[in-house]
Amino acid sequence: MTLVMDPAGNEIRALTKAATWKGKRVLEIGCGDGRLTLRIAALGPGSIEAVEPQASRLRKARRDLPAKYASRIHYHAGHAGHLRYPAEAFDMAIFSWAL
Repeated sequence: MTLVMDPAGNEIRALTKAATWKGKRVLEIGCGDGRLTLRIAALGPGSIEAVEPQASRLRKARRDLPAKYASRIHYHAGHAGHLRYPAEAFDMAIFSWAL
């Protein structure tokens, strides 16, 4: 059986309603395999720094990164409690299933 994520498009609608993404600097905490990262990228942010502690999930995210987003999405190994970014480096932060 094939798993289809959000076939009704509810996630994209919720993201679109939640914020204006165009040109924003986004921090995604707990990006996992990059599934949500790619959905956010389609909304037009200027950059996404995506952090994930699990090496296997990070490898998959990097492997599946489309060339059209390679200059805007940067995947990093790390934990939310140990972020090393300057103050005000991002316009918004998002996490999903990261608790």
